[in-house]
Amino acid sequence: MASNPGAEKPKFDIKKVYLRDVSFESPESPHIFTQQDFAPQIGVQIRIDHTALEPSGHFEVVLIVTATAKHEDKSIFLVEVHQAGIFEISGIPEDRLKAVLEVACPNVLLPFAREAVADLANKGGFPQLLITPINFEALYANKRSRAATESESETPSGNGAGATEATA
Repeated sequence: MASNPGAEKPKFDIKKVYLRDVSFESPESPHIFTQQDFAPQIGVQIRIDHTALEPSGHFEVVLIVTATAKHEDKSIFLVEVHQAGIFEISGIPEDRLKAVLEVACPNVLLPFAREAVADLANKGGFPQLLITPINFEALYANKRSRAATESESETPSGNGAGATEATA
């Protein structure tokens, strides 16, 4: 098998993982803690944003996880975590780069976001909230499928920014 000596080897390097933003709200505290038969409905939404950075080949990827708990008509708590990372990515064909940004990078960030959400809910006085595994590959495939069936395609931005959203 011949290799192309001029082709750059693929590179995927995690430069930094950090919390970019975090929020916790519990509007019904302390009254909610005295209720009997407390069984909130939990909802989790996921969004992925990514932006090209300087120097070339560096990207910030932000996994935004929003978890809400509602009981009857009241909002019990809301946790939002923006778990970010800076990744150095090179040698990846342009047509595969978006998949790396929306699949591989969020897979790196998810355990950190999961821990932050669980800790915030627990520190707010609520039972541990565990985010189930997320299939980012399926989310990305669904996004591409939706884009292909729409009459207008997504307008590319000049700075490499992008986003994916899902409800878990």
